[in-house]
Amino acid sequence: MATNLKNLSDYNTNEMPDAQDFKLGIVVAEWNKEITGALCDGACKTLLKHGAKEENINISYVPGTFELTLGAQLMAENAAVDAVIVLGCVIQGETRHFDFICQGITQGITVLNMKYNMPFIFGVLTTNNQQQALDRAGGKHGNKGDEAAFTALKMIDLQRKMKNGIPL
Repeated sequence: MATNLKNLSDYNTNEMPDAQDFKLGIVVAEWNKEITGALCDGACKTLLKHGAKEENINISYVPGTFELTLGAQLMAENAAVDAVIVLGCVIQGETRHFDFICQGITQGITVLNMKYNMPFIFGVLTTNNQQQALDRAGGKHGNKGDEAAFTALKMIDLQRKMKNGIPL
């Protein structure tokens, strides 16, 4: 759904699982730090709001968005997490670099989901300009970090229910 039709921070809090025993990884790109920092803040606040313990949230930083895939893989292999939230921001420039980075990170995160059979949540903004990014990092369209956090919680809950044979 197009962001201009939905606020990224809107969700039904009554449908959220209690995250008190969830272990979460967040991998954040340092490139476009003003944006990615706001995404990370939003994600952390949402996780804490739903019961995640601060000591169960493991945050790591990588230089840029392209490095998020390996950072997420390293997090999954070394941090005993139930899900990894991947946060970055790619802003369209004058060259095709934008296309290659967006394609690489999208494919990489998809592969990680399948390889590790655990949720890797795509919280990467791919915008045409800085203002669009700001609008989606706590601005008029909400915060993609919030969306990534509640998606992670719902996916952990779904995976646990299915593993335990709990009806959905």
